[in-house]
Amino acid sequence: MSTRRSFTEKDITKKNPIFSRMRTTVESAFYENNMHHVTDVASAYYLAKKAPNTIVTDIPIKHTDDLGLPSDAVQLVDNHGGVVGRTAAARRLLNDPTVDEDEMMSVLREAIYGGHENNFYKTDVYVGLDEDFMVGAHLAVPEGFEMNLLSYMLNFQPVTEEYRKRYANSRQYDEGDIYIYANPYWHDDRFPQGLALFDPEHNVAAILGLRYFGELKKSTLTLTWATAHRHGYTACHGGEKAFHFKDKDDRVFAVYGLSGSGKSTLTHAKHNGKYDITVLHDDAFVISRENGSSVALEPSYFDKTNDYLPGTRETTYFTTVMNCGVTTDADGKRVLVTEDLRNGNGRTIKTRYASLNRVDKEPAPIDSIFWIMKDNSLPPVVRLEDPALAATFGATLATKRSTAENVADHNALVIEPFADPFRAYPLAEDYHDFKELFAKQHVNCYIINTDNFLGNDIKKETTLGILETLVDDKDQWQAFGPLPHMSYMPLDGYEVNFNDKDYVETLKARFEVRLNWLKQYEQSHAGEQLPAELLTSLATLIDKL
Repeated sequence: MSTRRSFTEKDITKKNPIFSRMRTTVESAFYENNMHHVTDVASAYYLAKKAPNTIVTDIPIKHTDDLGLPSDAVQLVDNHGGVVGRTAAARRLLNDPTVDEDEMMSVLREAIYGGHENNFYKTDVYVGLDEDFMVGAHLAVPEGFEMNLLSYMLNFQPVTEEYRKRYANSRQYDEGDIYIYANPYWHDDRFPQGLALFDPEHNVAAILGLRYFGELKKSTLTLTWATAHRHGYTACHGGEKAFHFKDKDDRVFAVYGLSGSGKSTLTHAKHNGKYDITVLHDDAFVISRENGSSVALEPSYFDKTNDYLPGTRETTYFTTVMNCGVTTDADGKRVLVTEDLRNGNGRTIKTRYASLNRVDKEPAPIDSIFWIMKDNSLPPVVRLEDPALAATFGATLATKRSTAENVADHNALVIEPFADPFRAYPLAEDYHDFKELFAKQHVNCYIINTDNFLGNDIKKETTLGILETLVDDKDQWQAFGPLPHMSYMPLDGYEVNFNDKDYVETLKARFEVRLNWLKQYEQSHAGEQLPAELLTSLATLIDKL
């Protein structure tokens, strides 16, 4: 198997790097008498269907046999209260020197002890869909959150006979399985927004006082990406697609952006049937730094319901739905109000069968990486021709927040390195991982701006046209003014004029925002030093302007 769940007596010692205070505390809770093991998706479905907070619709689920669901299964809805997105303020990492481990362990022990008042369900899944990279994961949630249990089993790969064999034959890593203990009922006045506590080096997390399913999904990915990073993979919060040809090498494109940036749109775009395309995933995968191949981490998609109107093809592949309205149609059947009327960020677990061209592994080496930005100082596409510069702009990816996040201002421009707010190891290590792809595997790098350029909106069709131009090898580039190792693709309506002093000042200001963010990052992360070339790359661009 890829990761370890059981140990010999010789292994059970604090000298074993798999064990830690937090891991032992959380894993022990999984063996208490109030834990009830749910081993199959059908059982989880029946529990969720009967839960008091569930809305049972009249919309049938497709591919029930393949998903392990009852043949008459229908889409289920689970609605929460005021918080309908991820809460970054709740996050604590034990490997952060500012976090008091003794205090956190005391809080955690009390949280688990208080959880004895509830019955819990626990289940097992696999994360990673190819024998090259598979991780075992275990989740515990209290009675009353059966929908989160079912969503977890549908989002990741549940344990089936086929996958049990594949896991047994998969590449082995000297790591422990992932354990996640969740109790949304928990409350502590010291943590009014909840507590998401991670020990990433030992594959364990506790999600306390938080109802939103996305916390469970992303906590699992946080630990999985950290595991991948330790074993020669680059962790990717983005989408990947491959263009296949008979007369030339395949082109594998990876796009990185936060929710709402356009990464899912670009990943799943069919380009009017012009190409033979396969899709790896639109949210979570890993790239081997050894050979450039990629592995998807999840079979399903965690989509915004607002992207699809009722009755459209995509909605027929929904399974569980959360924070979404329900009404009755002309026949008196319960159906979804998919647009965000009840609240922002309605979500669904959409099955892999919505994609006619899904793959779980892309063996061809990655060709190009695209940083999706929302920065109106940049034209629709910029090429970065130096590995350090390419990794630098990934580390200072500028974008805007989406409704998937529980924040006050969704319009403010923010920096989110590599579009990954779930990193559980030093940023410098991610920088080196991506730079290695650019330097050693000669991966191309581009910035895609999906916002506007100096007030001129950049349409989806424009961005898709850029990808097609690259795939067809028809791309032409011009120097991006005086800036070294940067060029742009001239496009009608998006003229770049470095003789315009106002434009130059705007561009310079945006580079300064990135540089200042890096300086502030170093100041706020004690003991974590960024590579000097990260700062000098941006300082050089500023000097040239």
